[in-house]
Amino acid sequence: QVQLVESGGGLVQPGDSLRLSCAASGRPGSSYTMAWFRQGPGKEREFVAGISGSGGTTYYGDSVKGRFTISRDNAKNTVYLQMNSLEPEDTAVYHCARVRAYWSGTYSDALQYDYWGQGTQVTVSS
Repeated sequence: QVQLVESGGGLVQPGDSLRLSCAASGRPGSSYTMAWFRQGPGKEREFVAGISGSGGTTYYGDSVKGRFTISRDNAKNTVYLQMNSLEPEDTAVYHCARVRAYWSGTYSDALQYDYWGQGTQVTVSS
């Protein structure tokens, strides 16, 4: 079993930055693609960012490109999401997820992920 635990969320003002962390335990497998998704109040789950097992390939949702950066430290079994220039529209619960052993290669497809964390709340408000 794999456990994913997110941390780093909080209440910030527009324009501020936050860094989220996702710590994996159990048998996470450093070769697995990981991703961040979010779900805002009254909204559908949205793909935020994904990163390949090596960290050499990253993908971002259109709404966060240029503002968010995903990275990973495989020695620590941790994935990060650096969020800059936060906007009220970024308010959501942020979840990290690990891709299935055999997946389609589509980072933004939530069905390709079989392990999910409980999430961390990010609230952007003045």
